[in-house]
Amino acid sequence: MAAQIQTALTILRRKQVEARTGLSRSTIYAKLRRNPKRPSDYDPTFPKPVAVGAKAVGWIEAEVEAWLTAQIQKSRKA
Repeated sequence: MAAQIQTALTILRRKQVEARTGLSRSTIYAKLRRNPKRPSDYDPTFPKPVAVGAKAVGWIEAEVEAWLTAQIQKSRKA
């Protein structure tokens, strides 16, 4: 049971998210915010970061993995 909770609550830092998704820092943050000049960059399905400190954020690993799985399925259907 403790192993299940630990994997569900693993926090990835930005560099780890970049490595897993293949996205750059600027693309990750562009997916999180609406920008009228580049509306196609915003992705409401992209996982939101969680605060892990005063000036630090991370992403829940399970959410990043789920997003990646959805992206794969979407690309295979196209």
